[in-house]
Amino acid sequence: MAAYNILAHTRDMTRDDWLKLRTQGIGGSDVSIIAGINKYRSAYQLWLEKTGQIEPEEVDNDYVHFGTILEPIVRKEFMERTGIKVRQKHMILQSVEYPFMTANLDGVINENGDTAIFEAKTASAFKEDVWTEEVPAEYMLQIQHYMFVTGAKRAYIAALVGGNHFYYHKVERDDDMIAKIVTMEKCFWEQNVIAGVEPTPDGSEATTNYLNERFGASNGETIVLPDDAQYICSEYEEVSRQIKELEKKKSEAANKLKFYLKEAETGTVGNWEVSWKTILKSSFDSTRLKMEQPELYNSYMKDSSYRRLSVA
Repeated sequence: MAAYNILAHTRDMTRDDWLKLRTQGIGGSDVSIIAGINKYRSAYQLWLEKTGQIEPEEVDNDYVHFGTILEPIVRKEFMERTGIKVRQKHMILQSVEYPFMTANLDGVINENGDTAIFEAKTASAFKEDVWTEEVPAEYMLQIQHYMFVTGAKRAYIAALVGGNHFYYHKVERDDDMIAKIVTMEKCFWEQNVIAGVEPTPDGSEATTNYLNERFGASNGETIVLPDDAQYICSEYEEVSRQIKELEKKKSEAANKLKFYLKEAETGTVGNWEVSWKTILKSSFDSTRLKMEQPELYNSYMKDSSYRRLSVA
């Protein structure tokens, strides 16, 4: 079992100090970013923060804001529903074996002398189907990370979903998953953070958004790309060709189904239900406004720009 040290006490720590302290290691919420499944942050952005190239920051939205406010309520509700006592641990823990692995826990549970982890979450109603059945993947990585740092055998994770539905799950320690997490984090920390090598961009939405925002304007220059970009260009071209071919096959299949349905709205075959419904949609006629009221049209015009990638 892993042993840990106390890296810092957090009871009176400011938010800025806490964010800066996070650059000294990999915390539980960082794991999903490194794995490329975090919707809001990319591994590249995390690397810039860990290497001190940009100031550390946290996602700033209503989910994070109310998640912080509601954490005590979720913890209290869990205790009332289960009868299990959760104690807060106002400290950041650090793995002895891998000091770059840290844990900032929402709570701990004493189970006959053994420590279990408690984690509190809030989620939108759109996530209810996931929480009903299981723990979302990003949080599973987080609590397995915590179980490695602390040596805990299990964790409890509770979530208030949509503001009015409460779910909780008991999760056992998964040493196979933990081994993969440790390998992934060790690679990121040693090869990227310590060695200062940029992580290879992945295809996540967070990476796409970050690159588009950070490099949103071109300088008009032409540069020579590294040799390995030739393979990437070939890959891009081949994938684009496959997408076009698949889109064509998809359209062909759709047209065959429409031909079978004709005027019917719904059709069934085996375990499938196919529908071709009429959708009423209202849209703004900007062309007409431009012709009939050009001054009004121009007064509401707004310039915007974006960069379009092309490979030829």
